[in-house]
Amino acid sequence: IIVGETAVFCLQLATKDFENQEKTILTGDCCYINPLVRRTIRFLGIYAFGLFATDIFVNAGQVVTGNLAPHFLALCKPNYTALGCKQYTQFISSVHACTGNPDLIMKARKTFPSKEAALSIYAAMYLAMYITNTVKARGTRLAKPVLCLGLMCLAFLTGINRVAEYRNHWSDVIAGFIIGISIAVFLVVCVVNNFRGRQPEHEHSHLDNLAQMPMISIPRVESPLEKVMSDFLKII
Repeated sequence: IIVGETAVFCLQLATKDFENQEKTILTGDCCYINPLVRRTIRFLGIYAFGLFATDIFVNAGQVVTGNLAPHFLALCKPNYTALGCKQYTQFISSVHACTGNPDLIMKARKTFPSKEAALSIYAAMYLAMYITNTVKARGTRLAKPVLCLGLMCLAFLTGINRVAEYRNHWSDVIAGFIIGISIAVFLVVCVVNNFRGRQPEHEHSHLDNLAQMPMISIPRVESPLEKVMSDFLKII
C-alpha cells in the first residue's frame, strides 16, 4: 500500500494533477494534510482494523466450537494405562488425561475456523482489491491480474499447507476463508468506497448547478378523447 500510494502521488505530481488530489483542512484555508500521508494512513488504518476484526471473529468461533485438531492425540499424549480405558462405557474427566504441553494442547482444541486461513485470505483480498481499484496506469492489463492472482494463490497455499500438515480440517480452512473474504469485501466496498478519493470541487459545483436549475415546463397537449368529452358536456 505504501509503495502504491507513493507511486500514485509521484505520477500526479509529474502530470501536474496536484490540485485535484483530496485534501483535508486543518486550520482555516491555509494548512492541508499531504494527500500521500492521508491516503496511506487511511488505507493502512482500515487494513489493520480488518485484521483485528478478523482475529476477533475467529477467536470467538474457536472458543464456541472447540473442535479438535487432526493431530490432537499426538500433542495430547494420553496416558491410557492411568485412565483405566479398559471399560467400554467410561467418560474421561481427569485433568491429567493428557501428558503433553498444556499450551499446545489448548491450541489444538481450537481449530474451527482456521485463524491462519482467515488472516491470509483477508490480506490477499484487501491488497488485490486495492491494486485493482488504485492502479490505473496504461500497460497494466496483464500485470494487475497476475499480481492479484499471485496474492490469492499464496493465501490458498496457506490453507492447503494447514491441511497437509494435519493442523486443520478442510472445514476449518473453508470457514476461515469465508470470514476473511467477507470482512475484506465489506471494508473495501462500504468503508473506503473502493479506494476512491473525494470528488473534486468542480464536480460538486457542477452537480449543485444542475440541482438549482429550474425545471423546464412542457405545454400540455389535450388528447382527442378529452376534446370529444368536453364538446359532449357543452351540448348537454
